[in-house]
Amino acid sequence: MFFQKTIRKTVEVHGVGIHSGEKTTLKFKPAPANTGVYFIRADLPNRPFLKVSATNVQAVSYQTTLGGPHFQVATIEHCVSALSALRIDNIYIELDGPEIPICDGSAQFFLKALQQAEVIELDEPRKYCYITEPISFVEGDKSAYVLPYHGLRLTVTIDFPHPAIGKQTLDMEINEQTFARDIANARTFGFLKDVEALKKAGLAKGGSLDNCIVLDDEKIVNEEGLRFANEFVRHKALDALGDLVTLEMPLMGHVVLNRAGHDVMNKLIKKIVASPNAYRFVEMGADVSEEAKRFANWSLA
Repeated sequence: MFFQKTIRKTVEVHGVGIHSGEKTTLKFKPAPANTGVYFIRADLPNRPFLKVSATNVQAVSYQTTLGGPHFQVATIEHCVSALSALRIDNIYIELDGPEIPICDGSAQFFLKALQQAEVIELDEPRKYCYITEPISFVEGDKSAYVLPYHGLRLTVTIDFPHPAIGKQTLDMEINEQTFARDIANARTFGFLKDVEALKKAGLAKGGSLDNCIVLDDEKIVNEEGLRFANEFVRHKALDALGDLVTLEMPLMGHVVLNRAGHDVMNKLIKKIVASPNAYRFVEMGADVSEEAKRFANWSLA
């Protein structure tokens, strides 16, 4: 049987918000079984909290932002992508500001902090969203599909008209090992031509070459270059895993994305929730076949 997970102890991550430019501290804290993933704004009166859920997603333009009646938590995707890979079901994420620290633009700082906090099992079985029929969302040249699959598999294709990017595809089984090795270190990226517009919109105040791959019209500006030859598509996979956490339940399926950003992912997740005939809730050990359990043990543990 697969049990729910949390962390053993509180750990901190420090940095600045890429859009706000404000210094911020994030604390991962243990939570009991059947809690889910919650953000807490410790800097606001009465410490308001918000569940990581597709219904609470408020903005998906340059980042995924959760919104409550009187407050927001911005740029959550890098942070929660590590939760997806580690299969952490229950956790409190406490912030002293409106935005997650960007760190180096990847998820590696969050992954290392969670590993340091020691992931532990709880005494409750985990339920999975087990896809039984294809579900799709298509919008122009952007598409997102989820297909039946015994595990979690991600296929991501991007296509940017830039000589340093072009068309890239990543196809991968997702587990803690593949995430740590192939995805966690992939950084976010942006274009010099967009910087002025972003700053006029009050965004990218904390952005720099230390936390973002920056491209001019022809090349990568960062002197150190890329961490992977296809770092761009790897980062899009990282973002997608973060957005999957808003499903509120680990997914068993094959997610296929083509030019799909946060907006399309949010619409796909809402469509999954609205398609009860295309999935079922399962607990490992009881509701799925021996073949599914064997694949899940390798892909999801």
